[in-house]
Amino acid sequence: MTRQVDYYYSLQSPWAYIGHKFFQEVVGTYGLKVNHKPVVLVDLFSETGGLPLLKRHPVRQRYRLVELQRWRDKRGLNFHLQPANWPFNARLADGVVIAAVEAGHDPDVFLRKAFAAVWEDQLNLADPATLIKLADESGLPGKQLVERSGADAVSAIYEQNRQDALTSDVFGSPAYVLDGEVFWGQDRIELLADALKSGRGPYGSQV
Repeated sequence: MTRQVDYYYSLQSPWAYIGHKFFQEVVGTYGLKVNHKPVVLVDLFSETGGLPLLKRHPVRQRYRLVELQRWRDKRGLNFHLQPANWPFNARLADGVVIAAVEAGHDPDVFLRKAFAAVWEDQLNLADPATLIKLADESGLPGKQLVERSGADAVSAIYEQNRQDALTSDVFGSPAYVLDGEVFWGQDRIELLADALKSGRGPYGSQV
């Protein structure tokens, strides 16, 4: 039976970008089915006690920049720490992913291009024309997906993903949920791989 992992993230998230390629390698190694669940981060942070970046203490903001540099090296990436068009309103871009999944498309190629577009190429993912181009280059029907992204049905899925995140004890991006066990942060992908390799049951919060 194919194992499944719920993948919570936003195209707004640098950490989702940093971990995405490695996560997909783990997915391929273990033949996982990925349930893509883009989620609005601001609401998720506020409901679980987190703070948006600019509201965090300067000590935390400075440390984040150090961590970005460490993981940039660790994952073999080359990106801007403060890209020109970040932060941005991710609703349209996240909605394109939802619309793609809804239409039966695998969004992986689009995600790789879109993450790189933000952090490497400094493009604006709130711009419909940019999203159409990236989707088209990914072999997806860009205009159709961007138009669908704004639909009420896609907004409803986006909201349901937020509710599912809270129910699953997810509080940030990216989060990978395997058999009910949450692995939060791209720096937990190795632990996810360990769990898959060992075949162990899920760890829980009850002692």
